[in-house]
Amino acid sequence: MNLSGKLLIAMPGMGDPRFQHSVIFVCAHTEDGAMGLIVNKPADDLKFGQLLDQLKIRRSDKAQDIRIHFGGPVEHARGFVLHGTDYDGEGSTLRVDHHFAMTATVDVLQALANGEGPGQSILALGYAGWGPQQLEREILANGWLTCDASEHLVFELGDTAKWEAALQSIGVNPLSLSASAGRA
Repeated sequence: MNLSGKLLIAMPGMGDPRFQHSVIFVCAHTEDGAMGLIVNKPADDLKFGQLLDQLKIRRSDKAQDIRIHFGGPVEHARGFVLHGTDYDGEGSTLRVDHHFAMTATVDVLQALANGEGPGQSILALGYAGWGPQQLEREILANGWLTCDASEHLVFELGDTAKWEAALQSIGVNPLSLSASAGRA
């Protein structure tokens, strides 16, 4: 099973409060583990302009303003930009599929500050990570549902609408979910 380019939808029984109602874009999934970015938890205490100031990156009047998110509990100080495939950071961009790519180097921030970056993007601080077979075990334990990712769901919807929209994309009514799993 390769979930790269898919969305993980946290189930109500998720034991970790950091992931409650989370929608995670899976950037990479191999036999060595998985890495993803939470795309619906904004970091309200930090704005893009503030981050550029901290990094001493000049902002032009053409600068794009992007949302900053809590990407996950691993490496909070590290930034990742999830974006469309219209941007390539000259060897530093991971192309996930035909619609999504991820860049974790300062060049994408400089491009965004100059108004030359990707057309759609989310900046995530930190990431969610899983060791070998850990994500598969969590899915089997009813911790996550999966669905296809779309640019609309990831980039265009408001953060508070993403969890419910992801569930609805696979025909699940959020009101019908239970926090406990059963086996038949």
